[in-house]
Amino acid sequence: MTPPFDAPPLARGVTPTTAPTAAPTKTPTTALTTAPEQTPPAAQRLLDRAGIALNGTRPWDMRVHHPGTVARVLAQGSLGLGDSYVEGWWDCERLDEFFHRVLKAGLDGEVGWRARAWPWLRARLFNLQSRLRAAQVAHAHYNLDASVFEQMLGPTMAYSCGYWAQARTLDEAQHDKLDLVCRKLGLAHGMSLLDIGCGWGSLMRHAAEHYGVKVTGLTISAEQAQWARQRLRGLPATVHLMDYRQFNPHGAQRFDRVASVGMFEHVGHKNHGAFFSVLQRSLSAGGLALLHTIGKNRSGGQTDAWIDRRIFPNGTLPSAGELASSAEQHFVIEDWHNFGADYDRTLMAWHERFEAAWPLLSRTHVERFRRLWRYYLLSCAGTFRARSNQLWQLVLSPQGVPGGYRRLN
Repeated sequence: MTPPFDAPPLARGVTPTTAPTAAPTKTPTTALTTAPEQTPPAAQRLLDRAGIALNGTRPWDMRVHHPGTVARVLAQGSLGLGDSYVEGWWDCERLDEFFHRVLKAGLDGEVGWRARAWPWLRARLFNLQSRLRAAQVAHAHYNLDASVFEQMLGPTMAYSCGYWAQARTLDEAQHDKLDLVCRKLGLAHGMSLLDIGCGWGSLMRHAAEHYGVKVTGLTISAEQAQWARQRLRGLPATVHLMDYRQFNPHGAQRFDRVASVGMFEHVGHKNHGAFFSVLQRSLSAGGLALLHTIGKNRSGGQTDAWIDRRIFPNGTLPSAGELASSAEQHFVIEDWHNFGADYDRTLMAWHERFEAAWPLLSRTHVERFRRLWRYYLLSCAGTFRARSNQLWQLVLSPQGVPGGYRRLN
């Protein structure tokens, strides 16, 4: 699956490149000055709207270490904000709350406007999620050292929003989310399930072990495929290393159920039709499909520049309108469930585990890697707390469920 990645800090833009990987040895932090910076009045007025102070004493205030920080953020927007944090130019005790306040105050589009123009045009001129580009995110993120994900995600290895309706821990929330997917699909012993974007096989394992289902999974990450195959030994499960567009091209295979959990964020609006065509040609006439994806509140715009360049190259979130208009060409939308607020809690739990594991991870990863992941996890948590991003589960049927579909919570 794919984690949340449309975390819009103070601006958007910049051409994506491969996200940085961990270096094998520690490197010293760049020497920084603590000399005070003259804050431009316009910048201070923006921060005042969010209740944030430079070098203030509250947990969400910015503590600036480099005199060029504000100028860099004003010029580069989101990319400057994120990179300057990773490089140690500023700190904040509660990054999650910093971003919550920034977004609730509506500051995310008010600086770095020049940096937003080219990505906006680029996303409209080119298919950034073509088959040739699709593997970039696997190389940049999902093929990273598996120990990072093992420590952060825990035994389920589920890299998507947990379901916290009754859960008290991350492991319970992920178990409940996986079981919610299975129950919404009405899985039963002997059924077949296709998992598009299977990740490390968390849903495949849960469905096979608890529901007696024969499962087929697709991933474009070689590391995920290898890890999942080892984990699923002895279960009726097969993992294919391939792009979803390559699978079942003539519709010869039909599955009782199809699920895609946290992968749709990498599909892109230009490829929505291709994605739903795969679902349609792979699902039996009386079957059900479930789509679990992060979504944005409004159509248009582009992915946050820092997330795009440093974490998830070429990712993009659908709006409700974009998703509905694409799905309705192929399916009846039986149910639409939003539990986006649960992603805040999930991301905070991931961050807590990541920090707890840092003494182990620091043997092979530098401090810069730690700061990058801290910024990624906590900035995304802030976006869900501000309700700038959503988490949707859609249940789809080819022709409508006779008598209607009843949601299971």
